[in-house]
Amino acid sequence: MVDLTELERAAIAATLRPVAEIMEEIGWETRLIELTEPQVLTLIEVAVGGFQDAVRALAAAADASAEVPF
Repeated sequence: MVDLTELERAAIAATLRPVAEIMEEIGWETRLIELTEPQVLTLIEVAVGGFQDAVRALAAAADASAEVPF
């Protein structure tokens, strides 16, 4: 298992909504084995893209609130 930073944990939490939206389209009752290749690829794309977007946004917010040391 990977040791996640607090920023990464927050980014994963922020990714829940977009992944849930795709699962809503697919259907929550659909078993993973029943997913088509395009559905799996969409889930991965949404999860990775959402994570990257959240990391960028969280990092920018952290930088904006950081004090200048001089």
